[in-house]
Amino acid sequence: MIKKHTIYKRDSWNMMTVEVHGRQLVLREISDQWGEDSHTFISRPEMMEWAKSRFNKEKFDGTDEEWQSIMDALKKV
Repeated sequence: MIKKHTIYKRDSWNMMTVEVHGRQLVLREISDQWGEDSHTFISRPEMMEWAKSRFNKEKFDGTDEEWQSIMDALKKV
């Protein structure tokens, strides 16, 4: 059984989801600038390390609340 988690969805072209395939986590990031990017992780700590570098708080283009909600959503996966 695959569980799908929506991390954020701004519109049909800007979203991030995580699908749980047993022990594997498949993160899909869809952007109107970059298209679709997919990452496969074998553990939640590995995914969170990626997220910390991808959503570097000092370079994040958004509010602190947006950054925190993305991180909280990823932690709940």
